[in-house]
Amino acid sequence: MPTADLSSSFNSFFDATTAFFAHLSDIRWAPFAIALGFLLAMQLCRAWAWRNVLHAAYPGERISFTHLSAAYLAGAGINAVFPAHAGDVTKVFLVKRQIPNSSYPAVTSSFLVQTLFDTTVGGLVLAYAITQGLLPPLPRIPDLPAFEISFWADHPQALMIVTGALLLAIAIGTYYLAHHVRRFWARVRQGLVILGQPRRYLREVAAWQGAGWLCRFGAFWFFLEAFGIGGSFGSVMLVMSVQAIANVIPFTPGGAGAQQALLVATLKGPSRSAVLSFSVGTQIAMAAWSVVLGFAAMLLVFRTTDWRGLIRQAEDEAAAEKAGAAPSASTAGTT
Repeated sequence: MPTADLSSSFNSFFDATTAFFAHLSDIRWAPFAIALGFLLAMQLCRAWAWRNVLHAAYPGERISFTHLSAAYLAGAGINAVFPAHAGDVTKVFLVKRQIPNSSYPAVTSSFLVQTLFDTTVGGLVLAYAITQGLLPPLPRIPDLPAFEISFWADHPQALMIVTGALLLAIAIGTYYLAHHVRRFWARVRQGLVILGQPRRYLREVAAWQGAGWLCRFGAFWFFLEAFGIGGSFGSVMLVMSVQAIANVIPFTPGGAGAQQALLVATLKGPSRSAVLSFSVGTQIAMAAWSVVLGFAAMLLVFRTTDWRGLIRQAEDEAAAEKAGAAPSASTAGTT
C-alpha cells in the first residue's frame, strides 16, 4: 500500500461521512443523548477545576461559576469550528473580564495548569493501548491511509527536528521572559500558585479533571452503544488513544481522516462501514454539540454571538495592558 498523501485523509473522512448518513436510521438515540449529556458534564467539571485554579490565584475575588462555565463552553464551541485555538483566546478574555484586578498572563497560565493532568492521563491511556496491543504494530503505521500519520512515520527525522525546534523555541521564550519581563513573569507565576499547594491541587483541580475524564469515558461508551458497536473498556480506551494520536500534529481539522484510518485498522469485530459511521458520527456530534452549547452560552450569559469582536477586544486590552506594564518592567530590570 503506498504512503498516504494529504488528499487520502480527506477522502477517508468523506467516505466515513457517507457511511454515517447511510446508517443514520440505525442510531440508537437514547444512548446518543446520554453521551451528549456526559460531554456537557465533562466540560462543566473542567470549568470547575479552572475556577478553583483561579480562586487560588485571586483568593480575594468572587469568581462566578456561571460566567466562567459559559466562557469555557463558548471557547470549546469556537475551537470545534476554527483552528489555531481561537476558542482558548476567547475563554481567557471572557474570564479575565469577570475578575477585577486580574491580568492576561495570570489567567492564561492558570488555564494551562490543566495541561499537566491531561498530559499525564493521556499518556497513560496511550500506554495502555500500546501494551494491550490495541493499536496497529509500528511497521503497519506508515501504510495507513492518513497523511498526518504516514508522513511522520515515514520521516522520523523531520518529526525529531520539528519537536526539537518547538522545545527550543519554548526554552528561548521562557529564558527571555524570565530575564527581561520580570513583572510579566510574576503574573504568570500568580496563575500557577495552586501547583505550590499539592494537596489543594489534588483535591480541587486534579480530582475534578479526573471526573471530567470519567465523563469523557462515559460519553464514548454510550456513543459506541448508540452506533451499535457496543461499549467495552478496551474499545473506549482504543477510541481515546486514537484521538490522542490523530491530534498530535494534525494536518486536517480535528485529525479528520486520521481517526477513521486508525479505527478501521484497530477496532475489531464490527464491519468497516459501522466503524466509519461511528467515527465520523461521533466527531460530527461532538463538534456540533460544542457549537450549540458554546453559542447558547454566549447568547444567554454574554448577550452576544460576535466571537470575532470579543477576540479583537481581547487583543486590544492585552496590548494596552502590555504597554502599561512596559515602563514598570523596564524599571524592574534596572534595579
